[in-house]
This record gives sequence, structure tokens and C-alpha cells, in this order.
Amino acid sequence: MTELEKYIKTYFGVSNDELSTISAYFKPTTLKKNNYFLKSGRHCDKLGFVQSGIIREYVFVGNKEITKWISTSGYFVVDLSSFVFQQTARWNIQALTDCELYIIDQKDYQQIGKVVTRWTELEKLFIAKCFTILEDRVLTHLSMTAEERYNQLFSFNKELFNQVPLQYLASMLGMTPETLSRLRKKTLG
Repeated sequence: MTELEKYIKTYFGVSNDELSTISAYFKPTTLKKNNYFLKSGRHCDKLGFVQSGIIREYVFVGNKEITKWISTSGYFVVDLSSFVFQQTARWNIQALTDCELYIIDQKDYQQIGKVVTRWTELEKLFIAKCFTILEDRVLTHLSMTAEERYNQLFSFNKELFNQVPLQYLASMLGMTPETLSRLRKKTLG
């Protein structure tokens, strides 16, 4: 069973037949290091699931890059408002390592609703999960100190700190690279 199938089964409780039908629409592909899944200003016409590798979602604000999220195995990548509402994408989505993805294009995504009777319910669960993750991130940024945010990410996925440039992690955590460096030294030393 692929990571995608495990994710769908775990979070949406679908039957084996539904799982087979849904996962058949996702096509395996690779994304080489530094290549883009999506660039801001374009339309997001696909939804990706990271089987392996690391992908960064970021935006330019002025001349500064702000990292929204760093996706690893088991996460979806998409500019959701662009994908759902046909808006121009805000986010750049770029591979930080060579990646293996499962991708579904918009046409196939819409086709699932015609063959899986529970698709509307499952899609609501998916959107609710995305929204819940966003709410959790907002709460973390509003209620935790920089050190608490660092410790939480480090305990959740310490490998990131050896695989991702620290300025990206600092940005995602809402702190300067200097603050992140100071917290790392405090934790490691």
C-alpha cells in the first residue's frame, strides 16, 4: 500500500473498492530537486501527494521569501484557493530534494465525484482537514513562544533540521534565522 493509500484509508475511512477507485486517478511522477510543482501567478491545476522527498511552499512579500510550509512524505501539496476557486496561485511550490509524488489533475479530481458516491462527503473531510491544520498553525503562532515553536517542530520532525536550509525553517516558524540559530545552540549544546 502506498503512502497515499494509507493516508486516504486512515483519514477518510473509505472501503477498499473506494480506495482503489480514488487512488487509480493519482499518477506517480517525480519532481527533481529545485524544480517547481507550481509557481505563483499561474493556475494550480493539480493536487500532489508527497510519497517521498521534501517540498517547500513559499511566497514573496516584497523582496523577502516567506515559507508557509515544508511538506514531507505523507502530505498534500496544492495552492488550495487556486485549485478550488480557479484563482491565480499565490504560492510557489518547489522541491528541496528529489521527490516522488502522486498527482491528480483537476479534470480527474472532478471525475471522482461521478464514480464515488461518497465523494462530496470525503471532499468535505479533506477540506476540513486542511482548514484544521491551518487553524492549528495559527494557534501555534499566536500562543507559543519562538522557543516553543522550535521545540515542537524539532520533536515532530528533527530530520528536517539536517535536510532543509535553516532560513526556510526559521521563516516557517515565524522567526529570524539568528533566533533559530540561537535556539539550536541552546538545545544542542
